[in-house]
Amino acid sequence: MTNFIQKLTLSVFFICTSLSVFSAQLPSNISSAQIEQFKSLSPTQQKALASSMGVDLSSIQSQINKSSSSNKNEPTELEQYTPRETNNDKASFDIKDEKKVTAFGYDVFANAPSSFAPINDVAIPESYIIGTGDTLNIKVFGKENDEYEMPVSREGKVIIPRLGAYNVSGMTFSEAKAYLRNEIQKKVIGVEVVITLSELRSIRVFVLGEAFKPGNYLLNSLSTVTHAIFTAGGISDIGSLRNIQVKRAGKLVQTVDLYDLLIKGDSSKDIMLKSGDVVFVASVGSRVTVEGEVKRPAIYELTSNETIGEVLSMAGGLLPSAYASSTIIERYNEKSLRSIINVDLSSSSEKSKNVKAGDVIRIMKSSETFQQSISIIGAVSRPGIYQWKSNQRISDLIPSVQADLLEDADLTYSLVIRQSGLGRDIEVHQFSLKKALANYNSEDNLILKPLDKLLVFSNQDVVTNKVNTLSSLVMTEDELLNEERSKAKERFSDKEFWLEFGEQQFDDEYDPLNEKSELDELKPRELSFFSRQRLLLPVIRNLTQQAASNNSVQIVDVAGAVKYPGSYPLPVNGHIKDLIAAAGGLSESAFLGNAELSRNDLTHNEVRKELIAINLKDALSSTTDNILLKSRDRLNVNKIPYWQEEQVVSLNGEFRFPGKYIVRRGETLSQLIDRAGGLTDYADLNATLFTRESLKRLESKNILDVTEELRREIATKTLSQRSGGTIDYEQVNDLLSDLIKVKPIGRLVINLPSLLSGKSNNITMENGDSVFVASKRNTINVVGQVQVAGSHLYENNLTHNDYIKLSGGLKIQADEDRVYVIKANGAVHIPESSNWFASNNNQLKAGDTIVVPLDTYFMEDITLWQTVTQIIYQSAIAVAAITGL
Repeated sequence: MTNFIQKLTLSVFFICTSLSVFSAQLPSNISSAQIEQFKSLSPTQQKALASSMGVDLSSIQSQINKSSSSNKNEPTELEQYTPRETNNDKASFDIKDEKKVTAFGYDVFANAPSSFAPINDVAIPESYIIGTGDTLNIKVFGKENDEYEMPVSREGKVIIPRLGAYNVSGMTFSEAKAYLRNEIQKKVIGVEVVITLSELRSIRVFVLGEAFKPGNYLLNSLSTVTHAIFTAGGISDIGSLRNIQVKRAGKLVQTVDLYDLLIKGDSSKDIMLKSGDVVFVASVGSRVTVEGEVKRPAIYELTSNETIGEVLSMAGGLLPSAYASSTIIERYNEKSLRSIINVDLSSSSEKSKNVKAGDVIRIMKSSETFQQSISIIGAVSRPGIYQWKSNQRISDLIPSVQADLLEDADLTYSLVIRQSGLGRDIEVHQFSLKKALANYNSEDNLILKPLDKLLVFSNQDVVTNKVNTLSSLVMTEDELLNEERSKAKERFSDKEFWLEFGEQQFDDEYDPLNEKSELDELKPRELSFFSRQRLLLPVIRNLTQQAASNNSVQIVDVAGAVKYPGSYPLPVNGHIKDLIAAAGGLSESAFLGNAELSRNDLTHNEVRKELIAINLKDALSSTTDNILLKSRDRLNVNKIPYWQEEQVVSLNGEFRFPGKYIVRRGETLSQLIDRAGGLTDYADLNATLFTRESLKRLESKNILDVTEELRREIATKTLSQRSGGTIDYEQVNDLLSDLIKVKPIGRLVINLPSLLSGKSNNITMENGDSVFVASKRNTINVVGQVQVAGSHLYENNLTHNDYIKLSGGLKIQADEDRVYVIKANGAVHIPESSNWFASNNNQLKAGDTIVVPLDTYFMEDITLWQTVTQIIYQSAIAVAAITGL
């Protein structure tokens, strides 16, 4: 009846799940009970049931196995709703070691035996007692050659053919060999005798108590107590390692403490067993836990009144990193509450105190702070931590410029970060490596103190432009910072500095030296790791954090004509010349006659700005005019009036003297053309190409804006064709790739004839401008969606439609309503009617380009697609037009 019910239940089960079985997946609503019912059937019943359902038995079994394995990985209902402990929670609230200690010694005996057969391949000791069941191998050679395998009979005798019976029971192995050798040589003259034990007798012992697999075991006669424990699979979690009793005929003959074997290597109490012996493993006694800075942290078992010192000896002793003078013992008091006891393990009297059951001895770790040390950080050959010595100076640590400093090390500005007071506040001392190494007794050759940190900066703030193409702008700022972080871990070894200041110095949210130009926003920079911007950031943050109402923030600012403007730490006794040295010195355009120092003047609880005029020349050359700086001072270094960097423009084409020219401030294009000797007779004034670098950067920014807008639209909308298809990732990626590869031209459309005649405003030249005046031509270009794009001879009576017909006509995807003309000077004219060329102003002229654009709605009906296509088209057409000039 039971089998019938099982078959009926499983029949319903397989009717509901047959489709899932054929699809190699069990449904999710199959209960574990139904699977267990199938497993409970005999193989014959399983095969018959599967055959009746038309399902392969192996397929069913494989699906059940998959379901069982997947269920093991799936969390239970309780696990799904149980809050998981995060790493942050553990780091915040768990003061114990991450590695949980385990009971000592149990893993040594935790190997269950593969079989219980006696072990016979062991060496036989000379003190072995011969008994019934042993087999002796006797070899006789010489005058006669014989070999005998003689077992010891129950009477204890060995019967040798033709020689007789010999009683060897109770003899040791060495005594039995000597006895038999003598007896045989007496009866057979001229022979040698070799006697060995070929087989050992078996003994049966009982392993009981808290063994892993208690029972009776058949062992060989050489087995000891530890052999019996190994055979029983070791000791259970609640078994004792220190109280193992060997009982023989109801009497206790030996108590074995396995700690003597595991810790001291003493096996003197590991006696050999006899048949009928009982190895009894008692329950575990009191335990104590040792954690922290010991060689062998674990849970140890106590026998009697062990002391703290004895327990530490069990744990292998203290590690060198242990803080012995402050050890914590957690103990249950008389009220069964946890209490804390502090113990000084450096005292012998403290070590002699007894431990109690349940104690947790936690050995704390010593501080990782280096004492009497000095750290060197920055552009040095061997950064790291060095020993501090009395009266040690800068030149003692860095004696050579060539051997101890990197090539880009700044010799004019370095810092010593020094702790002051018990609050670990810092103060900054500034010095010049050049002066310190030149004169040992110089004020810059500072006497160092313990825990000082030397910062040696690089004289290169920016190593190189990270990228030169717009396509590499896909690398984010975070990726650049991660790249610098990996470089730092390879080159920098001052662990203490990292622990104190952390990785916050890579955070660009607050950047005291962050003054980027418009070009820098488009081209990410690779900062030198030892630049001022990198190394000063944690120092400035520390100074900001330690500022209080009675301790103003020790930071000063410098701006204007210096190499590295920004915020800098205020050094002890810092003057104007020190701030200028911190900023890398004055730039070429600095005006030495007049600078301005702004200072906060706090009087009557009111802050007023005080402006102080500074003569930089006197401040840098003498000490009398070198003002002592205060907190929040800001120095503004003016530029020389009307100073400008050398500005170079390029003139190419039909100029009498083409080439590169240095322009003056405010110089116009017409003045520059006069300097170049004017234009040749072959110059086409209507075909002038004027490009400007600032316009290139603006075009690049616009292209990036369009790319980002399109990327956001693609991420939020479904790109679908009118036919119902969708654009795949490759199409979108190709579109964005083509768009970002568009090369900006920076063309400014000018009317050169009107400009030279004075009818239109002139153009003031800028650095990097380029002017190209083409030769006179007699062609019209047709590009875009025509059958054959090309150039045609110019004829005055032909319209744009005529030239399109000469190019084979329009393609099917051409946008006929938006045909436009790019004039030779870059201006764009859009026709309004078929006879729009009748006007003299809009008439086609030699050098013009007719553009037939693509009908963007012919391909895709999405926002911005048309804009993107137009950008690509216009850029390509502009390049084609320029190439034709």
